[in-house]
Amino acid sequence: MTKPTVAVLFGGRSTEHGVSCVTAGGVLGAIDRDRWDVLAIGITREGRWTVASDDPADWRIVDGRMPEVAADDATVLPPFEAGSRAWRVVGADGIRELGDVDVVFPLLHGPWGEDGTVQGALELTDVRYVGSGVFASAAGMDKQHMKTVFANAGLPVTPDVVVTPDRGIDAQREAIEALGLPVFVKPARAGSSMGISKVSDLSALPAAVADAQQHDPKVLIEAAVVGREIETAVLATPGGILTSPAGEIITGGDHEFYDFDAKYLDEAAVTLLCPTTLEPAVAATVADYAKRAFRAIGAESLARVDVFVTDGGGVIVNEINTMPGFTPTSMYPRMAQAAGISYGELVETLLTVALERPVGLR
Repeated sequence: MTKPTVAVLFGGRSTEHGVSCVTAGGVLGAIDRDRWDVLAIGITREGRWTVASDDPADWRIVDGRMPEVAADDATVLPPFEAGSRAWRVVGADGIRELGDVDVVFPLLHGPWGEDGTVQGALELTDVRYVGSGVFASAAGMDKQHMKTVFANAGLPVTPDVVVTPDRGIDAQREAIEALGLPVFVKPARAGSSMGISKVSDLSALPAAVADAQQHDPKVLIEAAVVGREIETAVLATPGGILTSPAGEIITGGDHEFYDFDAKYLDEAAVTLLCPTTLEPAVAATVADYAKRAFRAIGAESLARVDVFVTDGGGVIVNEINTMPGFTPTSMYPRMAQAAGISYGELVETLLTVALERPVGLR
């Protein structure tokens, strides 16, 4: 029997290029090669799609350096028309066939990939893929609009002020001061904690905003929440939406919060508890909010929902991540493991469900 082919798509133009490559390494190592033929497609930092190595060992962090998709003279071409599954590659010797692809696993983080852009490109030619669709991906990437959707669904979110190139700090000084201190300054459309700063003195705000704008011209200034950082894995299956036991992030060392270095380069400074201990009523609220957040933006396949749990047992939704970090040691797979789903089973479920998803409007 012919095996279905999965194209693992990773890399990309965003500042999370390296994180995407590491995620891809984890998934490439987990796909059952007896069940699936695998095609690895890397996107360079310049945006060229190219055939990449499908060896997981090539996509590991080495000596603190993130892996990167190398430039190539040949370019991968997705299908030209709806209904076609034929992928090709064009190079100096012309166009050659790569073969038919049945489903794409887009492991892209950040803009130009996780934000609905790649999902839209795949939708144009009816290519099945793992993950949320165009709107949910876009809403989940943009923290401003994500919070608007959540608030409209009755979910509690943190107060914030949005800074844009045409409406800066000075124009919103009163609103910013009303947030109190400290505040967190975040790029609106970035992940992996890139460009995030904790500001305890308003004199440091311009520099923090400038740093965030290196990643996105739109920036959120959010009121800080004193509480535990709790995460939940959400998985859509044919039997319904599942939520995992909650996990918790405890940051130590020189890190005031769960920043990029703590996530990827200084593991000793971070404790990831999975499952963590919560009062039963609080745990039930966390799971309920995770499902409601997932449904509110119309997410599909998978997501990680992050919340704060305050000392009084209150729960505030921080964000949803529609393509969470997916290495075997990332929180999403670890929380799935706590729910009794192994890493390999998780990847198999996502691919199988995506292979059966309808194309077009749904």
